[in-house]
Amino acid sequence: MGGAPVTTPSVPLATWLLAAFDPVTIAIAFFLGWKADQFGKVFIAAIAALGLSVLIIWVITLLGIPWVAPVARDVPTLWPVRALGAFVWAAAGYGAKRLARR
Repeated sequence: MGGAPVTTPSVPLATWLLAAFDPVTIAIAFFLGWKADQFGKVFIAAIAALGLSVLIIWVITLLGIPWVAPVARDVPTLWPVRALGAFVWAAAGYGAKRLARR
């Protein structure tokens, strides 16, 4: 039992913010939120935006193109932050369309 102590990984706040404000996620989530015709569909838009944006960012990272919040096996993906960010941006798109209609 005398091994090295296990330490929890520490991710800087800047990395969390970059994941929440990823431009690909923002663009996709806002667009899908804009297209939603009911607020309940914002949740579906957020899930779709999350999946599509992570796939696109993963390909960008795989190609070796530098990205603000890369997705790879050896870097933190920060799923909860990306999911919350996708929901917030989809809701913002939904709300913006409602305001634009007035």
